[in-house]
Amino acid sequence: MPQTLPQALDSAVVRSWCSLALEALGREREEIDSINVYPVADGDTGTNLYLTVESASQAVEAVFAAITVPDFADTVRAMAHGALIGARGNSGTILSQLLRGMSEVLAEGRDGDHLARALGRASVSAREAVAHPVEGTILTVAAAAASAAAEGSRDVAAVARAAYAGARTALEATPAQLAVLERAGVVDAGGRGLVAVLGALVEAVSGQAPVRDRRAPRGAAPVLEPCSAAGPAYEVIYLLEADRAAVTRLRERLDALGDSLVVVGGDGLWNVHVHVDDAGAAVEAGIEAGRPHRIRITHFGTTGAAGGHGAAGGAGASGTQAPGDRAGRAVVAVLPGEGLARLCAEAGATTVLARPGEPPASGELVDAIRRAGAREVVLLPNDAALRHTAAAAAEQVRAEGIRVALVPTRAAVQGIAALAVHEPERRFDEDVVAMTAAAGATRYGELAVAERQSFTSAGVCQAGDVLGLIDGDVAVIGQDVRATAVTVLNRMLSAGGELVTLVLAEDAPEDLAARLEAHVRGTHLAVDTVIYPGGPQAPLLLIGVE
Repeated sequence: MPQTLPQALDSAVVRSWCSLALEALGREREEIDSINVYPVADGDTGTNLYLTVESASQAVEAVFAAITVPDFADTVRAMAHGALIGARGNSGTILSQLLRGMSEVLAEGRDGDHLARALGRASVSAREAVAHPVEGTILTVAAAAASAAAEGSRDVAAVARAAYAGARTALEATPAQLAVLERAGVVDAGGRGLVAVLGALVEAVSGQAPVRDRRAPRGAAPVLEPCSAAGPAYEVIYLLEADRAAVTRLRERLDALGDSLVVVGGDGLWNVHVHVDDAGAAVEAGIEAGRPHRIRITHFGTTGAAGGHGAAGGAGASGTQAPGDRAGRAVVAVLPGEGLARLCAEAGATTVLARPGEPPASGELVDAIRRAGAREVVLLPNDAALRHTAAAAAEQVRAEGIRVALVPTRAAVQGIAALAVHEPERRFDEDVVAMTAAAGATRYGELAVAERQSFTSAGVCQAGDVLGLIDGDVAVIGQDVRATAVTVLNRMLSAGGELVTLVLAEDAPEDLAARLEAHVRGTHLAVDTVIYPGGPQAPLLLIGVE
């Protein structure tokens, strides 16, 4: 008896599509990795696409676990959201935007016409998300699929088959559009992955898998060489909570920093992908735009490939040797309080004390770097206002043969987070990017007492008011230290978190630490709390949320 094909999509079809796409990418992952030569020959496109679809599939499964027969619109939105938060790499990020574009149209209708329009929306939205679109890539394949789907029958299965056929044809033409593919004798890896995903769609709606074409990728798999210094040294990816205006400014800033820029998402949540030399600057740009998390920084190539640029610190290239009496690696940290200075010194850091109203000058930082006695130094300014001072100090000692990386920590709790993941045994670049990622994933708050009446971002405060700052801005004005601290902590944890760090001044209320720890334990069961003494001259309360 002939199979009855669906005239409209439903939640079960979307679930099947995700499952089949994951299976297809699982089968072809290594093959796709082997032909990955653009934009960076790092051999991970197949893996990144697999992980992106895996996240989408898990989100759909979560919907089915909650509701036996979930609403179709909820299912496609879950698929798109799962892909967004789990997107990996350049192609995975673009695929997540393709799925998001499709979900916007499919949420309005499920027939063949809506599927065709969804593929069209997907292609347009993905191209708009890429700062500098290049032909011969997954974008070209997506555009061809959409164009083919827009022609002919409005039957769901027919639309899916047309899209798949159009994508296949476009994929075969990619070497003629991109010289690096032609030289390697392969098709585009991202486009190849998209063909696999569309083939899974055909199987989900028709019950028949398309015949796999073993000619693609054509030619032998290329030998992948380590990424050279000619291109950016790092791939930076993070999720970002920010408004659209802030993301527009972020695009401009990241575009000036590097290449392969893709920013996808919307409704306050974005996935940011860029290739840069200065990983710290890319993360800092995200911090200034909103709240970055799930930060992933990957160093391309092997030791020295970055040429000492970017997060590893500009001048003082890889291979430059310092005087013979220097050895190993050190961390230099500026800290506001003797208690924190002792804490970080016990962890192995060379510390510089920042007294209230007396920020250290560049000469003090230079002396500290020299005192550390290491060939490689990671510098943690722990104050946004000290960044230029720290940069000047770093430039001065680089001329002496010391390799310095400036991690743009803006608060002491970010410095603590960075120091916690410091591993001297790692390669310098890897250590720096790990510390930068840890700092960037830490939101910071502070309690202070207003000295005079003034205007703040939270309104007018009077002398003696308790000010609660979050990420450098006054967010709460209160009269009671304990109540204000709880309010600030609740706001910081509203966006999620796994670890709360509390640093208390010597003159903080005696029961403040216990009250805040009990509050976290009672309202956020999965969140841990650590408490450190700040000592005299430290801010009243510092809060970090990782």
